[in-house]
Amino acid sequence: MYAKTSIYMFGVSLNIHQLISLILYMKIAMFLDTAFPPDSRVENEAISLIKAGHEVYLFSLDYENRPSREIHNGIKICRYKAGKLTYKLSALAFTFSIFHQLITPKIRQFIDDIRPDILHAHDMVIAKAVMKANSGLKVVVDLHENRPEIMKFYKHVNAFPGKWLISPKLWEYEQDVLIKKADKLILVTEEAKQVVVGKGIKDTGDIVVVPNTILPEVYLNYTIDNQIVEKFKNQYTIVYLGDTSFRRGTDTAIKAIKHLLDQIPNIQLVFVGNSSVDNDLKALAISEGVESHVAFEGWQDVSLFPSYTLAADICISPLKKNPHHDTTFANKLFQYMAMGKPVVVSDSTTQANVVKEENCGLVHEADNEKDFANKILTLYKDKELSDKLGSNGKMAVEQRWNWDITSKDLIEMYDLIGR
Repeated sequence: MYAKTSIYMFGVSLNIHQLISLILYMKIAMFLDTAFPPDSRVENEAISLIKAGHEVYLFSLDYENRPSREIHNGIKICRYKAGKLTYKLSALAFTFSIFHQLITPKIRQFIDDIRPDILHAHDMVIAKAVMKANSGLKVVVDLHENRPEIMKFYKHVNAFPGKWLISPKLWEYEQDVLIKKADKLILVTEEAKQVVVGKGIKDTGDIVVVPNTILPEVYLNYTIDNQIVEKFKNQYTIVYLGDTSFRRGTDTAIKAIKHLLDQIPNIQLVFVGNSSVDNDLKALAISEGVESHVAFEGWQDVSLFPSYTLAADICISPLKKNPHHDTTFANKLFQYMAMGKPVVVSDSTTQANVVKEENCGLVHEADNEKDFANKILTLYKDKELSDKLGSNGKMAVEQRWNWDITSKDLIEMYDLIGR
C-alpha cells in the first residue's frame, strides 16, 4: 500500500519508504585499525547500512601502500599511512599510549573532513582513539570478539617480551571502560551480552547482538572449483576452515585420526587455513603416524571455501573451551551449514547451542580426541543421519542464520538513533 503512495518533493516523486530513508539518512564513520579489505564483518555491516539508505565512510590504517581513497562495494574507504612501528605498537596499545597518540590526529582529521553524524568503532584497539578524537558525536563500539580473553592464547603475549609488557587484565579493564562510555554496544552473541549485562556495565537496551553469518548473495554465488571436489572424492573427507592454531582444537582432530583408521581406512583430514603452529601440527601428524591422512592446503581465498566444503563428508570446529570461545561464533560453522554439511563441533557454549538447537550436527567434549572420533564414526556409519543433519543445517541458514536476517537489529538500531 505504501509503495503506491507518493509525495512530490524537491522535484522528485518519492514513495513513503524512500521518504523515511531520506529522513533517517545518516553519514556513518566506521573505524578499523587494520587494512581493508578484507574483513567480512565490517564489509557486511557497511553494505547492509548502505542498502538501508545510509552513507558509510571507513577509516582504515594502511600498511600495504594501497590507494588513499577507494570505493569498495559502496563503502567509501579513506586509508591513512601507518608503518610497521605503528602496527607493532598496536599490540601494546593499552600498555603505552603511543599507538593512540599516533592515530588520534589521523582520526580527528578524518572526522573533520567527512563530518559524520555518528562514529562506529570496530573493536577495542581503535575505539579508545576514536573516543579521544570525538567531540560530541554518538559512538557505537562494535566488539568482534572478547579480545582480552583470546589474547591470553596469543604467542606474542606468552613469550618474551610480550609476557612482561602485555596484561590481559589491563585490557579487560580498558574494554569495560570503553563499553561504559559507548552510546551503543554491538556484540556477536547472546552469551557475550549476558556476560556484559552480568557485570552491570551496560544496560541491555543499549546492546545489539549481530552474529557473524554468511551473506548469501555473496557466499553462495562463488563458482565451485571442480578440481577441488574431484581431489577428495574417493576419500572420507573431514574439512576444517580457518585459523589452525592449537586453541582451535586442530591438535584434537589430528590425534583422533589414529582411532578411526581401522574402520575408515580412506579417511582424510583437510586443513584449509594456516597459523604459526602449522609446522608443529605437521610434526604431530608424523608422531601420531597419520601424516598420510592429514592434508594441509594452506590459506585459501574465501571464494574457494564453498568448494572445499562441498568436497567434505563432515565439517568440524573442535574449539577448545575458554571464555572467548564460549561467547563467540566461528564463521566457519555457518559456512559449513550453508553447504548442507553435517558438523562435528566441541562443546564450546555458543556453537554447541546452535548445533543442538538446529539439530545440524554432533557435539563432542572439547580436547577429547576419543569423543571426537566417536562422533565422526557415528556419522560415517549412519549416512541417513548424516544427510539429515546436513539438510537441517542448510535449512537453518536459509531461514535464520544468514546476514539478511541477523543484520536486522543493526539496521533497526541505526533507525532508532536517527529518529
